[in-house]
Amino acid sequence: MSLPRSRVRLRRVAVVAASVCLAVGLASCAAPAMPAVDDDQDKPFVLEGVSGLTQIAQLTGPDAMNDTASAAVAGTDLGSMANLGDRTYFFFGDTFGERDPASIGGQGGIWRSNASAWTTDDDPSDGIRFDGWAPADDLGWAEALVEGEHDSNDGEGEVTKIPTHGFAVGDTLYISYMSVSHWGEPGAWDANYAGLAKSTDRGGTWTPLDAPTWPGDSNFVQVAPVHVSDGGADYLYFWGIPSGRFGGVALMRVLATEDAVEDADAYSYFAGTDADGTPRWDTHMAAAELVLEGTIGELSVMWSDYLDRWLMTYSDGGDAYIREGVTPWGPWSEAILLAPGAEYPGLYAPYMNPRYVTEGGSRVHFSMSLWGPYNVFWFSVDLERAS
Repeated sequence: MSLPRSRVRLRRVAVVAASVCLAVGLASCAAPAMPAVDDDQDKPFVLEGVSGLTQIAQLTGPDAMNDTASAAVAGTDLGSMANLGDRTYFFFGDTFGERDPASIGGQGGIWRSNASAWTTDDDPSDGIRFDGWAPADDLGWAEALVEGEHDSNDGEGEVTKIPTHGFAVGDTLYISYMSVSHWGEPGAWDANYAGLAKSTDRGGTWTPLDAPTWPGDSNFVQVAPVHVSDGGADYLYFWGIPSGRFGGVALMRVLATEDAVEDADAYSYFAGTDADGTPRWDTHMAAAELVLEGTIGELSVMWSDYLDRWLMTYSDGGDAYIREGVTPWGPWSEAILLAPGAEYPGLYAPYMNPRYVTEGGSRVHFSMSLWGPYNVFWFSVDLERAS
């Protein structure tokens, strides 16, 4: 889709410290630059493809580079990331402390609905070394951030609470989570609602919030948040998909303050663009328009300084894909194969973090889950930019 050039454009925020990171080839600075929203939809795509996909390390479970057994983590999945100061938090889904090596997928004992590890490792090239678990009990076992009810899988109650992503506002850490009522066929599940939980002590304790929540049949059950500068203000943009892996992507935003994040009425939803390309935002969720159609599985979004474009990763039909976005609402490029399911059976949830790019930003490191071993692995891939 190509729309007329906007009359008003906002430049990306330039951060001098970023040049230091690029000089050493690592994203080791404390905080990646915050991108500014540019609504010029006429810019060309510049990502021609990816190459050099490499599985660097296993992060969790038996034979992992981290001793997760001491935290009673034998099997877990997901692994979305959020940065708070010099820490990066990894948020995992259903976590099992005991697991038969012959089992497939999410099975085992000592079940917690979720868990989180944190790290100060700023060199992603050889994997990510965890520093600790938050929260952890007196034995050092990873505790649930917000425990699920663990009702039967009949759709009548709550089976589990799954973090879909995290983000920080000041010194407060948040997770977005979905309350799952029923696990169905592969890639299909139902949710009661999506909500937020917060921690004001660097992940030591977590409190679920009464609001905001989003209906379980909405397009914001699973989200990928990014801090942006929009019109000179600090916003959080959330790209959202329904429960499961069979829906398209919508977009909402909120001012990046605690008061706004915790106020359901403060959110607005992308509702299309005017003739000149200016985005329209509506306070009613029903007005939200898809920014990308398709069958999008667990997704992540980040700004790429190397491409001067947005990047989105997700799973679809057993493979992982990457797309380039000209603006947060598109146009988005055709899907580019990121990781083939034929080589990595049961892959899902490829999650990026702007802190973990190297080689001047041309190499992106990401977490990805494999269903068979039911654990999280660390990968890298090279971006091929048009000259």
